[in-house]
Amino acid sequence: MVFENVIDRKKTNSMKWDFTAERYGSSDLWPMWVADMDFQAPRHVLDEMQKIVDHGVFGYHRRPESLQEATLAWIEKRFNWKVEKEQLAFTPGVVPAISHLIQTFTEKGDGVIIQPPVYYPFYALIDNNERKMMKNPLKETDEGFTFDLENLEEQMKQGAKMLLLCSPHNPIGRVWEKEELQGVAALCKQYGVFVVSDEIHADLILEGTHTPFSTIAKEHGVETMTCMAPSKTFNLAALSLSYVVFDQVDSRKAYEKHLADEFVEINNPFATAAAEAAYREGEEWLEELLAYLRGNVEYVKDYVESNMPDLHVIKPQGTYLIWIDMRALGLSATEQQNWLREEGRLAVSDGHIFGTEGAGFIRINVACPRANVEEGLQRLYKAYQAL
Repeated sequence: MVFENVIDRKKTNSMKWDFTAERYGSSDLWPMWVADMDFQAPRHVLDEMQKIVDHGVFGYHRRPESLQEATLAWIEKRFNWKVEKEQLAFTPGVVPAISHLIQTFTEKGDGVIIQPPVYYPFYALIDNNERKMMKNPLKETDEGFTFDLENLEEQMKQGAKMLLLCSPHNPIGRVWEKEELQGVAALCKQYGVFVVSDEIHADLILEGTHTPFSTIAKEHGVETMTCMAPSKTFNLAALSLSYVVFDQVDSRKAYEKHLADEFVEINNPFATAAAEAAYREGEEWLEELLAYLRGNVEYVKDYVESNMPDLHVIKPQGTYLIWIDMRALGLSATEQQNWLREEGRLAVSDGHIFGTEGAGFIRINVACPRANVEEGLQRLYKAYQAL
């Protein structure tokens, strides 16, 4: 199986493999942190990019209409969501896209709600744009994490303008049920809050079905701007191509005017060729990937439960990221961080970076060959034995 092949990414300027020392202070730590994959992109994607290399002319490029057509067809097939071309705006990555959405549709001092523990760039997006951060922490129940609608309403009563939704949720791995999204949409309608929904992991569903928030919000008359991309799905993050689906064409026009004013363009021939090839020919590869990821998740869950009973794996319904609860160890955030690095020689995403609500957890990435997962778990077990 192609996903079993171990590819040496060292000395390729890989953030995950070559810059661990810069972030964690040592180059000999086993990296399980950055949310990209250690797998090659699909063969047909590489072939289309090779055609551009062989042509050898890298002059100014304009994004082809065929990419838009392939993107719309993918969205409809994967999510049963009919989107028109007038609703689509291409962007240079989801994080920049969200920043520009904040700049276009809110003012300095406006309240933006996040739901921690959550993807840590959300914090910088709000702070750097001088908006007011409003926290609606997820609620932990016996069945897992869900929305705290009572607290969400309290935040909205205080005058929030935007909700920044993460769906599927990173780092928790929740794939939200329609009923959960209905509750959020109803409150947004009541208090006049619009939603920016980060759905970059929408293709990576391990259990259940992804429901685009826009399809729920429309029933309530709530405006949603949905951020998606082929980058996580097909391991194309370095190509910096994403897009926003707008409910309202006037909003898309306002957004594209803002992008034009800032000279933001998506005209990289490698990015457009790769994205189009992935969306036209990548479904079979994706299904094989999902099957492999499910196997890695089960392996982690079984290994931890059998060997480290004080740790609790929160099995992800989506993404290739696993949230592990270490609170039973009784370590402070600093103690846990030092223990993992010094005893385990591991570079993981420390839970506290996703917000104070993430303290006592870690996030690990299992989008890699099983051998890499095994190495990481063996190091974790060695650290566990040293406690």
